[in-house]
Amino acid sequence: MAVGLTLIFGVMRVVNFAHGDMMVWGMYLAFVLSTRAGIDPYVSFVVCAAALFVLGVAVQRGLVDRILAAPHEMQILLMLGVALVLENTALLAFGPEPARVRSPLARLTWDVGPLYVDVARLVTFGLAIVLTLALSLFLFHTERGRLIRAAADNPYGAMVIGTDVRRVYATAFGIGAACVGAAGALVSPILPFQPPTGLSLSVTSFNIVIIGGMGSLLGAFIGGLLVSVAESLGAVFLRPSLKELFSFSLLILILLLRPAGLFGRRAS
Repeated sequence: MAVGLTLIFGVMRVVNFAHGDMMVWGMYLAFVLSTRAGIDPYVSFVVCAAALFVLGVAVQRGLVDRILAAPHEMQILLMLGVALVLENTALLAFGPEPARVRSPLARLTWDVGPLYVDVARLVTFGLAIVLTLALSLFLFHTERGRLIRAAADNPYGAMVIGTDVRRVYATAFGIGAACVGAAGALVSPILPFQPPTGLSLSVTSFNIVIIGGMGSLLGAFIGGLLVSVAESLGAVFLRPSLKELFSFSLLILILLLRPAGLFGRRAS
């Protein structure tokens, strides 16, 4: 979830406030594929990622591309508008009731000594690592990935050497949306969801990305681990309803010590 958000910001410097709502649509796509076609979400996440890639490219080409040079407040308002459209469309299509995707893995646990390991969460964690590594390999070891990094570092220089920057931006936004679509499908058997869930998912995404450093792939991954551990500790030592107190306290601490995040670069 956070990797997709940091990729979009790192390449285009656009803060995607619709990120959480895109993830909710990934969840609902997994729900439809599970209930209508009987496809397990741990298989259908590939289809969800592909569908969200198409949505991301459409949003970038049709909307975001028109306001890249606009002030940041216009970008924020645009993405908030996209978020509201996605949320209310999901509300019309699926209703307000909470949903959860059924999967055989969600009912399995492994006994490891005194510990009970949730198989669904373990598989989701493993796939998240694999997808993050695959994205890293794509960005650093393929021609298209090098073009994306070049456009992120110096768009004008990339244009001078013949790079179609608009196409690169669309690809990057699509990949970021595909990441969050896959994330939505993978957590759909674990977390109940409904259309307004997108707001809390967006807040969590921003928390992770700011802690790790905006635009840093490694920072998004490490930030996700830190936030998850902080919230788990909060649920153990306080109560589950107060778990976010730990993660946002961590955010404040990081901002005080390293305003750019753990792996972020200061703006010059």
